Amino acid sequence: MAGSPTARRRRLAIELKKLRDENALTCNQVGKALDWSGSKVNRLETGQGRVQPSDVDALCRFYGTSDELRELLKSLAKQSKIKGWWHAHGDAVPAWFSVYVGLEQAAANLRTFQTEIIPGLLQTAEYATELTRVAPDQAPGDIQRLVDVRMRRQELLSSVSPPEFWAVVHQSALMHVVGNRKVMVGQLKHVLDMAKLRNVTVQVLPHDAGAYPITGAFTMLSFPEQEDPDMVYREGLTDSVYLELPTEVSLYTKAFDHLRALALSPQRSATLIHSVMEDHSR
Repeated sequence: MAGSPTARRRRLAIELKKLRDENALTCNQVGKALDWSGSKVNRLETGQGRVQPSDVDALCRFYGTSDELRELLKSLAKQSKIKGWWHAHGDAVPAWFSVYVGLEQAAANLRTFQTEIIPGLLQTAEYATELTRVAPDQAPGDIQRLVDVRMRRQELLSSVSPPEFWAVVHQSALMHVVGNRKVMVGQLKHVLDMAKLRNVTVQVLPHDAGAYPITGAFTMLSFPEQEDPDMVYREGLTDSVYLELPTEVSLYTKAFDHLRALALSPQRSATLIHSVMEDHSR
């Protein structure tokens, strides 16, 4: 898989679980045969921690895979140990969010719904600073590093092979003053500028849109390889939730389709954003 070390680790975990399922074995059975614990096999299949190429080699030989597949999976194990650029920011980026950044960097399609704030990939540094500054238990020295990470993440949208990014943003997020009105004017202008990119679509869900699925904010990630299933990401104050079951992803896909059907067209959304921006500038 092309992309980040996190995404390669996820692909490797998927492939290892697939091999065990094809052999109709349990984690405990595989562990016993290799003189490992069943929990170790489970960790390898869920992408928890670093995977040693030697462990992948042992599993592939046990399952009787081809030499080509064994070398491919060992290569994924080696590549998954490479640190991403976001690791350079140290503890300022929580481990649970670091996983998301890695997956985001490898996504081919990102769909997000935000109810109260502008999506992170569309934020200005000033807006992001205000949000980061008021976060609970946020160390002052980490604020700039977190903002730097957010700004670096945004480079993804203007890269050589950018993902498709589709954002549905509730009108409340446009009107909610973060920092001050000057910050908001700059922020909304930036949203309008970003929406001009060929791979970026922004729709506003207006106050009068009527009833819609009450889901809270979420992001859906799709990946280039068909073997890598879509996932839904939801973020809290101290952790995050990843939903990957087909039934879960299907429900969120339907919810997002419903939301973008209720939202204003991209053109009418731009008009509304410009109108709110003028209100903030008065």
